[in-house]
Amino acid sequence: MKEFTLPELGYAFDALAPSIDAMTMEIHHGKHHAGYVRKLNAALAETPGFEGMDIAGILENVSLDQTGVRNNGGGHFNHSMFWKVMEPGGANAPSGDLAAAIDRDLGSYDAFKESFFSAAKSRFGSGWAWLCVGEDKKLFVMSTANQDNPLMNKVVEQTGMPILGIDVWEHAYYLNYQNKRGDYINAFMEVINWDRVAEYYAVAVS
Repeated sequence: MKEFTLPELGYAFDALAPSIDAMTMEIHHGKHHAGYVRKLNAALAETPGFEGMDIAGILENVSLDQTGVRNNGGGHFNHSMFWKVMEPGGANAPSGDLAAAIDRDLGSYDAFKESFFSAAKSRFGSGWAWLCVGEDKKLFVMSTANQDNPLMNKVVEQTGMPILGIDVWEHAYYLNYQNKRGDYINAFMEVINWDRVAEYYAVAVS
């Protein structure tokens, strides 16, 4: 069985400050994400049927009751995307084909921001909010509980290819924002690397 490893963050822990503080990034990446990778490898060793699959394939095939693979596989995929869509230095607003798709499918960029904010803010307890591409190649916004992911077609009600995700577990923001989840969501929106999101979109619609 192939073992998964913790990906490099790709930038300094303080690169996103003040939106995301260095201590949160260090703990989130080095403790939380590393824990998901370690527990995923352990769960896969005890769960047959996932041999040779990449992480996306694992999520597409995991069932509701395979909780070790489901929770930790989701945690690994979700965080791996999270670090990349926040990379500093990229475009801070969508453009090109992605911007046109947002206007077409979601009404406007402002309408997208409202929908995404609402999905993230209203998620009860821990979870994620997502911008996804559906099977019809249209964009939609959704949220999932805990470490569930839109690729989990045996788990979630609405499936799609995620191209942007925000972690709304308290460990993602509590050191800096305490209970002010809305302030954290707004800060996240300021550090999205839309160049990266556009790359994910291009792959999803190809």
